[in-house]
Amino acid sequence: MTGAAGTTPGTPRVLRAMNDRAALDLLLEHGPLSRTRIGKLTGLSKPTASQLLARLEAAGLVVATGVTEGRPGPNAQLYAVNARAAYAAGLDVTPRRIRAAVADVTGAVAGEFDLATPQRPAGDAVRQVTEALDGAVKAAGITRAEVHRLVIGTPGAFDPSTGRLRYASHLPGWHSPTLLDELAAALPMPVEYENDVNLVAVAEQRLGAARGHTDFVLLWNEEGLGAALVLGGRLHRGFTGGAGEVGFLPVPGTPLVRQVAKAGSGGFQELAGAQVLPRLAREYGIEDVPRGGRGERGEHAEVAAALLARAAAAPDAGPHHRLLDAYATGLATGLASLVAVLDPELVVLSGEVIVAGGEALRARVQAELGELAASRPRLVIGGVQRNPVLRGALESALAATRDEVFDTSRRS
Repeated sequence: MTGAAGTTPGTPRVLRAMNDRAALDLLLEHGPLSRTRIGKLTGLSKPTASQLLARLEAAGLVVATGVTEGRPGPNAQLYAVNARAAYAAGLDVTPRRIRAAVADVTGAVAGEFDLATPQRPAGDAVRQVTEALDGAVKAAGITRAEVHRLVIGTPGAFDPSTGRLRYASHLPGWHSPTLLDELAAALPMPVEYENDVNLVAVAEQRLGAARGHTDFVLLWNEEGLGAALVLGGRLHRGFTGGAGEVGFLPVPGTPLVRQVAKAGSGGFQELAGAQVLPRLAREYGIEDVPRGGRGERGEHAEVAAALLARAAAAPDAGPHHRLLDAYATGLATGLASLVAVLDPELVVLSGEVIVAGGEALRARVQAELGELAASRPRLVIGGVQRNPVLRGALESALAATRDEVFDTSRRS
C-alpha cells in the first residue's frame, strides 16, 4: 500500500510531510511562532525544526515576519504562514443577490463583492457567478487564475444523481440540467456546491458555537426554515441532498400539505416561518406592525426580525412576551421531531429571524423543547452572525485548498 505521490507510509518523505503539515496548522492556529516554540509544540528537535522551517520557506509556504520582543535573552525570528501562498473563494446565492468573497490561505478575507440579481433573465446563472467572482477577485487585487477552489452555497441542493437543483424553486435560472457543466467550462478552478444552511453549520463547527461538537443540529430561519445535520462530525446530506429541508415537515397546528414539492412549503414553514410573525403580532394586539421593506433575504425576514427584536427588548410581560411565547412554541414543535430522531448533543439557532429574538427567544424555545422532547439538547444562538453562509463557503473551500497546497509530499 502506498501513500501520497506513490510514497510508502513511514518513509522519511512522508514523515517530513506530516511534520510540515503539523507546523503549518500550528501557525494557522497560533499565528507567528519562533523556531523554538514550533519545536516544543511539535516535539521536534531544534535542528529538525530549523530544517522544517527552511523547507517551508523555500516552498513559499511560510515567511519570516519579525522577531520576539520583551523576553529575556536574544530575540528569536518569528515565522508565519505565507498568506499569498493560495486563495479560495466562496459565493452565497439568493434570489436577490450573489455575495462573493476571496480569502487568503490563512482565512483572512481579501476581497468581497455583492451582485444584485433581481429581474435577471432565467438561464443567466453562469454570467452572474462569473461576474460576482470576478468582482471579489478584483477587490482582492489578484487574478481569477490564483483562486484554487470555489464553493457555491445555494438554497436547496444539487441532486448527485441528476446534477439538478432541488428544493429551491424560488431560485430562477438555476434549474438547467446543463448548469453544472456550463459552470465547469466557464471557471478555471474546481467548483463545489453546497446547501446554504449546511454551510452555516460548517462555519459554526469551525468558528462558532458548535466548535468541539461532533453531533449537532442547526436550525436556520430567514426567508425560509431549514436545518443542517452534523452526525459524527460530518454533514449528513441525504440521498438526494435534501436532508434538513424541514420547511416541508408536517407538524401539529397546521393543515397537512400534500405534494409539498409543488406547493413549495409544508407544515413547519407555515407554523414558524418568518411570514407568520406579522399575523401573530396583530393577533396579540401589537401596534405599528411593519408592513414592508426589502431585506437581503426578502421582506418577510426583515419584518419578522424587527418584530422579534422589539419583543425581546420589551421590559414587561404583555403582548410582546406572548408573541415570543407563541413563536417559541412553534419553533420547538418542529425541533421536537428532529430531536426525537437524531438525539443531538447541541442545537444551534441561527438566521436573521431567530438571532433577532436573542436570549429571550432561545430560553423560551429551550423550555418548550424540554416539555415536548424526551432528550434535552442544549440550545445556543449561533456565533457566526456576519455572512454565515459565505463564511461557511470560504471555510469549506479553504479546507480543501490547504489539503492540496500544504501537502509537501507532492513537491519535488
